[in-house]
Amino acid sequence: MKMDLIRPCAQCPFRTDIPGFLSATRMRQILHAILREDATFSCHKTNEYDHDGVRETSSSQHCAGALILLERQNRPNQWMRIAERIGCYDRTRLDMDAPVGTPRELVAHHGARQEAGA
Repeated sequence: MKMDLIRPCAQCPFRTDIPGFLSATRMRQILHAILREDATFSCHKTNEYDHDGVRETSSSQHCAGALILLERQNRPNQWMRIAERIGCYDRTRLDMDAPVGTPRELVAHHGARQEAGA
């Protein structure tokens, strides 16, 4: 997985300046995976999709929103740490001013979708 993205895409689930589109439950699952299970999270725009679902490829990128959240929480995942050591990731290039919420803000942000009846 590549680590070249430096800012969240227009539809990034980690952004709080766009309407929430996931359920609070799904956001909690994503946060648990990246914060507790040391998982990576690829950008949906860089994956391939087929009848079996999503598939990461050699051109898949780590989600910039997830990178920013993890760096702000001081919890880089294993892939981030390894990629940084071998020169494939530079955290100083990230747009740390991007509208990425905290875990609590993200759950509330996406949970508002359910409360609104969406």
